[in-house]
Amino acid sequence: MSFEVLLDSSYTFKGESILLGCAVLNAAPVQGSKVNLPLKTMNRHGLIAGATGTGKTKTLQLIAESLSNASVPVMMMDIKGDLSGIGAAGVANDKINERCAHIGISYKPSATPIEFLTLSDEPGTRLRATVSEFGPVLLSKILGLNDTQEGIVSMIFKYCDDHQLPLLDLKDLTRVLQFMNNEGKDEIKEQYGNISASSTGTILRKIIELQQQKADVFFGEKSFEVDDLMRISDDGRGIVSITRVTDLQDRPKLFSTFMLQLLAELYASLPEAGDLDKPKLVLFLDEAHLIFQDATPALLQQLETVIKLIRSKGVGIFFITQNPNDIPQSILGQLGMKIQHALRAFTAKDRQDIKKVAENYPETAYYKTEDLITQLGIGEAIVTLLNEKGIPTPLVHTMLCPPASRMDVLTPQEISTICSQSKIAQKYNQVIDTESAYELLNAKISSKNDNDEEEQKTDSGKKEKSTLENILDNPVARQVGRTAASILTRSLLGVLGLGGRSRTTKKKSGWF
Repeated sequence: MSFEVLLDSSYTFKGESILLGCAVLNAAPVQGSKVNLPLKTMNRHGLIAGATGTGKTKTLQLIAESLSNASVPVMMMDIKGDLSGIGAAGVANDKINERCAHIGISYKPSATPIEFLTLSDEPGTRLRATVSEFGPVLLSKILGLNDTQEGIVSMIFKYCDDHQLPLLDLKDLTRVLQFMNNEGKDEIKEQYGNISASSTGTILRKIIELQQQKADVFFGEKSFEVDDLMRISDDGRGIVSITRVTDLQDRPKLFSTFMLQLLAELYASLPEAGDLDKPKLVLFLDEAHLIFQDATPALLQQLETVIKLIRSKGVGIFFITQNPNDIPQSILGQLGMKIQHALRAFTAKDRQDIKKVAENYPETAYYKTEDLITQLGIGEAIVTLLNEKGIPTPLVHTMLCPPASRMDVLTPQEISTICSQSKIAQKYNQVIDTESAYELLNAKISSKNDNDEEEQKTDSGKKEKSTLENILDNPVARQVGRTAASILTRSLLGVLGLGGRSRTTKKKSGWF
């Protein structure tokens, strides 16, 4: 079978598909050999990898705008701040025109409908979630707690449920822990059993560690609703939500926390979908190594489980990173589509890494994969994916199409204009401070303290009796006192000569 026939049979699909580019063989484009990506298998996840400056961002941009044109909503995590250009039309130049001629297409510049989201104070619609929505299990995984500490977190959630104490932000969680260690210690012990002060102290330190990465901006109200990630524009295209997280590069804990919560929320909210003709939503996670950088084994296991299951809900996830080895093998094995841009071998270790990367791809008689990875030009990649039957396609060296949107970032003024036109910003950007566990516990403690003070005032208002009064108030003491007083009175009268006569004394004449 010739190369052209093999490619045509492997990369032509019955359903809707995205044109990635054309095949390259012996360093020359093969006219008519188109490389397509079927929408049907986009929920099987994917990988876009390659060294800096090899074209990963433009490949991501191409796939995202193509999905939007197919009425598929997209969410992109913008770590470097270079994805905003998808919201403006591109501009043709000689290089773009030459590439389009090689591929056999015409260049049609167009902008994609976008929505800016943010986890911080950058322009855009705020993303938040409450502590309650995380639940005790997921929260414990994020904090890296052991079984004993996880049990205490479960007790906290149980106590708050039993006493109608909403857990909205980290301030609420911290206050409940402090309450369990101090004012409510006896109450907790009586209702739920004794808890170790050292364990609660460890949990508090873990929470403080999360707060040091400014996680407070993420926990709270109003919680972002999954449906607002899956909107279609008025012209029928899927809206691309760009989550601006440029200030999270040095806070991987918060980034992985957000991503895990988002995936868990998507999985919990969306109904079972099975194999659809096209996905309901596709997520692109740029600089994906940040998710796994400081992740605990428990957190990695949770991520692996969610990624494995979420495809049944019609959600696809694409990881974008420099080296495929940045992705844990357990997750890398679940990625059905792989687009590998060039890697550079400057050291012996680099060559060893490239050899490992090459082993992840199907064997082929047309390319020597290990060498090809280092020889790819900008905007070129080796591609393999799953066809409509879920079978891996042959490896192909691909010259990728240029994106129709701008291959540069938007200006601050353009970003501000797009944010001002948002249909959901007003819904989520208002500050909401609902009465929750923090306020309710403080009110409870304050009320108890006021009652105690009132009782003390009532007791102190009564005049304290003297020792003599306390003695005389005693019935026995009163009887003894009366007897002693009688004897003393009689003695004094006798001394003064005023004592009475004895009834036995005889009466003398003349006295009366």
